[in-house]
Amino acid sequence: MGESDLPGAGSGSPDANLVYALGTNPGESARLQQQADELAPHSVALLDRIGLRPGQRVIDLGCGPRGIVDLLASRVSPGGTVVGLDANAAHTELAARFATARGLDCVQTVTADARATGLPSSAFDLVHARTLLVNVPEPAEVVAEMVRLARRGGRVAAVEPDTELGLCYPPSQAFDRLGEIFHAAFRRNGADPFIGRRVPELFRLAGLTDVSVEVRPQVFPPGHTRRTIRLDLVRSMRPHIIEMGLASEAELDELDAAARAHVQDPHTITMYGLLFLVWARRSV
Repeated sequence: MGESDLPGAGSGSPDANLVYALGTNPGESARLQQQADELAPHSVALLDRIGLRPGQRVIDLGCGPRGIVDLLASRVSPGGTVVGLDANAAHTELAARFATARGLDCVQTVTADARATGLPSSAFDLVHARTLLVNVPEPAEVVAEMVRLARRGGRVAAVEPDTELGLCYPPSQAFDRLGEIFHAAFRRNGADPFIGRRVPELFRLAGLTDVSVEVRPQVFPPGHTRRTIRLDLVRSMRPHIIEMGLASEAELDELDAAARAHVQDPHTITMYGLLFLVWARRSV
């Protein structure tokens, strides 16, 4: 467990962090830690459909400070190997500490660019990414690397959001305004908040076969930590939003307070879009 000694590990682009749409800061790292718990049921469902076995080798690209390394370890132990890869060295260090604290001896971490990992080809039974493709300007580059890393007959899988079909009822001007700001700021480096619907096509164009899709609406009950997800994402991007001139600090404070009060009302209904679970096979 800890930093990987895999051949070529860490040879990715040093500029990988610059394209991450949500930025790299302690607040975003904390949000990703929370997200691991929030999205775990969806990841468990995806892994159930794939069917991993003890002794297999798997990798979680863009794992952040935790990702699904624990879920993967539970499927491939004993005898298996889990690699957690992220471009942010602080995140891979946190992932290594998480694995140590959980006693996950099969987990290794790698700091590298998911678009060019430098890891050996055809090395993994499963190559997985969750909310990674949504954050990069050229997701096809990541998918190509995912295919290269998968062994013949192995699986490639992704969990990605599509935020176009969001709603808030009763309507809220503050909620809608923050949605406009979110989409404008998120797209600043070419990232696509509607990536979910594109993932099956990206997989097919990369040569994968047996592409399967499951779509889940993102609706959360009152009190759920993900009920404020879009507001939390705007907070993560606040420095970029101000730099781009999309809103002032004072306006963001006002909008955030109004939208949170509205969303926390138990009578308010919110949907933040769809979550696409996609899995496929590398046949050649």
